[in-house]
Amino acid sequence: MTSREPQAPRLARLAALIADETRAACLLALLDGRAWTAGELARHAGVAPSTLSEHLGKLVAGGLLAEERQGRHRYVRLADTRTAQLVEDLVAQVSPGARPAPRSLREAGAHSAMARARTCYDHLAGRLGIALTDALTGRGLLR
Repeated sequence: MTSREPQAPRLARLAALIADETRAACLLALLDGRAWTAGELARHAGVAPSTLSEHLGKLVAGGLLAEERQGRHRYVRLADTRTAQLVEDLVAQVSPGARPAPRSLREAGAHSAMARARTCYDHLAGRLGIALTDALTGRGLLR
């Protein structure tokens, strides 16, 4: 069976990449804009480093992650702002307004900090970004 829609195979491959819970956990963690090591992501996702390495390989090959090497360390980050926006949009569709409760004080602090001064690759976001934009607009410095 062949599809009449030329984009269908590409969409199916992308959906399959994101559909795995471990890969989804990695994509969500990387929304913070930082580059993470494979070990950090493995601990975050609750899987063995060897298991995570296979998942990261698929995400890099699929174009969702970019890989950087520094010495013996391998860092990964979201490939670009379009990838970050895609993940955020998907999360908003499946759980609009819902955010899981923090599991630790550290996680609660991280969520609070992200809400205050979140960065999204090339721009400032969060409450701080909104306040700064409002102030600049109010003074006529930004349209």
